[in-house]
Amino acid sequence: MITTISWRMVRATILLPGNALVIIPLIVLWVSKGTAYAHRLSAPTDFSFWIALILVSIGLMLSVTTARLFLKFGDGTPAPWDPPKKLVIRGPYRYVRNPMISSVLISLTAEATYFHSWPLLVWMGIFFLVNIVYFPLFEERGLKARFGADYVNYKSNVPRWLPRLTPWSAK
Repeated sequence: MITTISWRMVRATILLPGNALVIIPLIVLWVSKGTAYAHRLSAPTDFSFWIALILVSIGLMLSVTTARLFLKFGDGTPAPWDPPKKLVIRGPYRYVRNPMISSVLISLTAEATYFHSWPLLVWMGIFFLVNIVYFPLFEERGLKARFGADYVNYKSNVPRWLPRLTPWSAK
């Protein structure tokens, strides 16, 4: 039986990464069909197939891990309409502030690799650029307002995009 908490995550997953990883890439592939940038699938005999498989596995694992941390320790979801009520600084969040976005970028790279699609790689770049603007202007301001000095301390010690080599601890 699916609980209320898991329905919260299902809604957040369908609307956020579902659009970025499924709907928009399908549109990109459809629009580029019949052009010089049309995709072709990787076969299991292609090296790119295995790279894509490794990347999508990493992206999926990171996505599931971070979403579970939000549910279990943050009492919320990745969705802006149902954000965590507690600051989560565990697991991947000890290395980088935005591991969910990292998981989407890794998965988009996997898709571009699997489909041999430059347009999907361009979509990944657009997605990243939007987040480069969105996070400092909106997301981080909201986190500072909700979590105050704890978030400011976290933000000053954990990088936004490129992970630290060692885990950070607020102790």
